[in-house]
Amino acid sequence: MIEGVVVQPLRQIADERGKVMHMLREDSPLFSRFGEVYFSVVNPGAVKAWKRHKLMTQHLTVPSGSVRFVIHDDRPDSPTQGHTDIIEIGDEDNYCLLKIPPMLWYGFKGVAAIPSLIANCADMAHSPEECERAEMLDNCIPYSWGA
Repeated sequence: MIEGVVVQPLRQIADERGKVMHMLREDSPLFSRFGEVYFSVVNPGAVKAWKRHKLMTQHLTVPSGSVRFVIHDDRPDSPTQGHTDIIEIGDEDNYCLLKIPPMLWYGFKGVAAIPSLIANCADMAHSPEECERAEMLDNCIPYSWGA
């Protein structure tokens, strides 16, 4: 696992009426502060890549559908520099919280047959100046999204 990335299983409480899906609590060791919560929908087979935040830590989960996250570490002082992690999370198979710290490249792909919903509880409000983007086919990130 890339230094600083955390995957934490989350609790779901289900009964015949539906379910409650936990995400992040203020007393969690993964929580630092609240910046904003937002949602992203990714269609089946769609890819959104590459992006990295300079300062923001993200806490992501997928309450509906399933998403493949790809995270690449090119931080020069990192013990996991050059590593790429592939993590699939979703509502049924692997309901987890994914923590992505600053300065890691990441992208994601919808791998469910339905549109997938990503929830992000970030530790700061989004600012366009705070993030960087690279093209999906950028050769500096050793991952192919395939067809």
